[in-house]
Amino acid sequence: MLRIVGILACIMVVAMDIAAGLFAIKAQAAQDQVRELRLLIFECKEASPKVLKLGLAAAGFLGVSHVLANLIGCTALFCCSCTTHSTDHQHHSKASSSSSYTRQCSLAFLLFTWVVWGIGMFVLVTSIRDNNNSNNNKSSLMASSSCGISHHHFLSYGAISCFAHAISSVAFYVTATATTNS
Repeated sequence: MLRIVGILACIMVVAMDIAAGLFAIKAQAAQDQVRELRLLIFECKEASPKVLKLGLAAAGFLGVSHVLANLIGCTALFCCSCTTHSTDHQHHSKASSSSSYTRQCSLAFLLFTWVVWGIGMFVLVTSIRDNNNSNNNKSSLMASSSCGISHHHFLSYGAISCFAHAISSVAFYVTATATTNS
């Protein structure tokens, strides 16, 4: 029963990460349709409420999927492995070394999941902040825009990070459950 719940939670994590990636791609498409004025690496763009909403949705889905992935993965890794090791006191050296290896792989995937999440959130939040503008005057491009260093395709990079987060989260869960089974 616990394994079925874990598999369903993994499916939810992957679905949320895919949704976050799709929201980021749609936000990038909406951002590309906004008027802009560019000079070398500097640009001025109009704020777009559609980009803001889609970017926030992408960041929200990525955040919730990260929390869920860590809950299921860390529960499988730390809670279940303590109970299996306490009930079975006879470990062979070969089984112990393979268990240690899978535990190290699981911890490496946990670290990789955090890194990918951090990069994805940084890129998405940077894009959202670049788009956010408090000035409601839409009479000219310069009066209604935010100007600064160009962050072209940051939302696309955020989408790639969302998809990478899905893969690394599933790999983390699989190695965490493999640690408890060995």
